[in-house]
Amino acid sequence: MRYELRRRKYSPRTEQTYCHWVKQYIYFHHKQHPQDLSKEDVNQFLTHLAVNRKVSGTTQATALNAIVFLYKQILEIDLGDLDFIKTVRRFKNIPTVLSREEVAALFGQLKGTEKLKAALMYGAGLRVSEVSTLRVQDIDLNLKTITVRNTKGMQARVVMIPDRLVRALEKHLIWRRQLHLNDLYSGGGYVALPDALSRKYKNAPTSFEWQYLFPSNTQRLSKKENVHYRWYSSVRTLQKAVNRAAKRININKRVSCHTLRHSFATHLLESGTDIRTIQELMGHKDLNTTMIYTHVLRQGTRQVKSPLDSL
Repeated sequence: MRYELRRRKYSPRTEQTYCHWVKQYIYFHHKQHPQDLSKEDVNQFLTHLAVNRKVSGTTQATALNAIVFLYKQILEIDLGDLDFIKTVRRFKNIPTVLSREEVAALFGQLKGTEKLKAALMYGAGLRVSEVSTLRVQDIDLNLKTITVRNTKGMQARVVMIPDRLVRALEKHLIWRRQLHLNDLYSGGGYVALPDALSRKYKNAPTSFEWQYLFPSNTQRLSKKENVHYRWYSSVRTLQKAVNRAAKRININKRVSCHTLRHSFATHLLESGTDIRTIQELMGHKDLNTTMIYTHVLRQGTRQVKSPLDSL
């Protein structure tokens, strides 16, 4: 199943999630082989998730998608019509959004590289994984654009670089080039490339343009190739920095890195940007995904006066 997921270019996180739920499905049925189980057994497992483990409707749907992938793509078994999943009601949440003043206060508590990454998430609408895996060649300071390649839907998109970040990125690139030269001098300076590009372009693993824009603090020795690689900085490092900053300014909201992305879209919509343009900048395939920010804005609701105020 892992091989098939990788062949179809599913993300590593999807691979991990699908394999997790298939394992849980097998363990629930006392390690029986899935080919000996039926649609009723799938229903029983999903009912267990809902009743005993009290998981959300979205989690139930994810577990079902993993099991259906197993039967359809791996075992080549048709489970038939899965009508029972249609009864699952998913909670439609509204994303948390910060005001402009709260965003400014949050940035006041950040510093260095973490502040630059957080500013890119808010200033260009990047996901935390997207900003962490940016490469040097993705930054075009002349055109003031960023090419986002490691996207959720496997479709690259181009977003703008905020004018206020141009100078900061110039300084960061100077520092990044010096770090790469130091790595090369010490015998390292290698970077992992997607697919088989390292075989196609022999010098690419040590070229500056392929290096990660935000590298990790240390290099790792590859035992297979006996060379030192420098990976991208941990996503968790940025998440912790944003969480600590939010606690210091006492924001009474659940703030995460993704909150900055939500705030980017909402503030663009608030300033009159077309919803289709926001969809393209966010990298949403479905316009309905972008439309959630119209509910966040709630311009009509804000103009309604409560009857309590007229007492």
